[in-house]
Formats: sequence, C-alpha cells, structure tokens
Amino acid sequence: MEAIEDFIRRAWPEWQDVLLFTPLALVVSFAASRFAGWLKAAKKWKTPYTRKVFHFIIFTTASVLQITAGLPAVIILGVVTSLFVLAAVYQGEQSSFYMALARPNDAPQQKLFILVPLITTALGGVLSNLFFGAFASIGYLVGGWGDAVGEPVGTRWGKHRYKVLSLAGVPATRSLEGSAAVFLVGWLVASAGLAAFGASPREVLLIGLSCGAGGMMVEAVSSHGLDNLTIQVAASGIAYYLLA
Repeated sequence: MEAIEDFIRRAWPEWQDVLLFTPLALVVSFAASRFAGWLKAAKKWKTPYTRKVFHFIIFTTASVLQITAGLPAVIILGVVTSLFVLAAVYQGEQSSFYMALARPNDAPQQKLFILVPLITTALGGVLSNLFFGAFASIGYLVGGWGDAVGEPVGTRWGKHRYKVLSLAGVPATRSLEGSAAVFLVGWLVASAGLAAFGASPREVLLIGLSCGAGGMMVEAVSSHGLDNLTIQVAASGIAYYLLA
C-alpha cells in the first residue's frame, strides 16, 4: 500500500506540469497519428509498418520525458495519446489513423487489438514505475524500439515462423527473424539508456545484453496483444535488479 501511495505521489502531475507538457503531448500525438495515417493512406505502407511508426514515436518520446522531466510528463503524454487512439477507434475506417493501426489479419477483432495494446502499454508503464522507478525508461526503450522493429522485420524477412498464444480466437505467429531483431535492437537501446544512467562500459554492455535478451524471450511467449506489457516489465526489472 505504501508503494502504491508513493507511486501516486510521484506520478500525479502538478498544474505546472499540465500547463507545460500538455501542449507538447498534443503536438507529438497529433504529429505521430497524422504521419502514420499519411503513410497508410498516401504511401500505401503496410499496417505492421505504420502501426510501429506510431509505436516507435510515442515510446521514444516517453523515454526521453522519463529521463529528462520525470513521470508526470509521461503520464500526461499517455493520457493525451490514449485520447487520440480512442478517437480513431470511434471513427473506425473513416480515420486514416485507424487504418494505420488496424491490422487486416486481426479481423474481425481489429478494434480489440488496438485497445488491448493500449491498455497493456499503460499497465506495463505503471507496473514498471511502481516496482522499478526510473528504470521504467529502459522498458520503454526496449518495448518501443525492439518491438517496433521486430514486427516489420518479421513481416518482411520472417521465414521461420512459430505460433504464439491467441487472444479472442485470432491466430497469431511470430518469426525467429523478428525475435532476433527484438533482441539486437533491444540490446542497443537498453545500452544507450543505461549509459544515460551513468553505468560503466561493462555494465552497459552486459546489462544491456540481458535487457535485450529478456525482452526477446518474453515477447516470444507473450500472447498476441500483451507483449507491450511484458517487454516493459521484463527489461526495466532486469535493469533495476542488475544495476540498482
């Protein structure tokens, strides 16, 4: 109970935070959603690419805000971004942003597989901050970059596919090539985040490697739609226990 109260105190934005970071969150969310929608509607990019472009921008912004401004700024970004996503789900196929998020192979549960990752992303951020404090930013990076690269790599080059647990009866597969991309990119970005924490070169190398491997392993076994939660918690937890 004490930990939860401490988390709420750390997370709750002051009015100065609201005034300062809400405009930034609006600009980032608007720009990211419009860019993803434009890539889908005008450039005819496949949804695994457009979806992850948005994912990458938001997670990266959250990581930077966590390190430079603190958790309240991330909370504001999360609330504003969620409103943009919910508006797109409400508009459905009339929204180019919705089309950028709705995977064809998730039919007929496309809206569900926009809402579930939205919820699990928020829950992953809350749990990472609750248990691992500032190291949640490592989870944002591995989840935001590793997972964002894994799906497009698997879509483009994935030859060795394996099944993962399905949700709502929608079959799902991943690939060894995509998992390898999650590991490699997760390792690189976790190392960058650890360097920002002042870790030694040896710690950056080895703990970053562990974070990338942990992110890859939980992504490989997480059911469709839940990996945004598991990757964040795994990577931030590994960084916390090995470095704190």
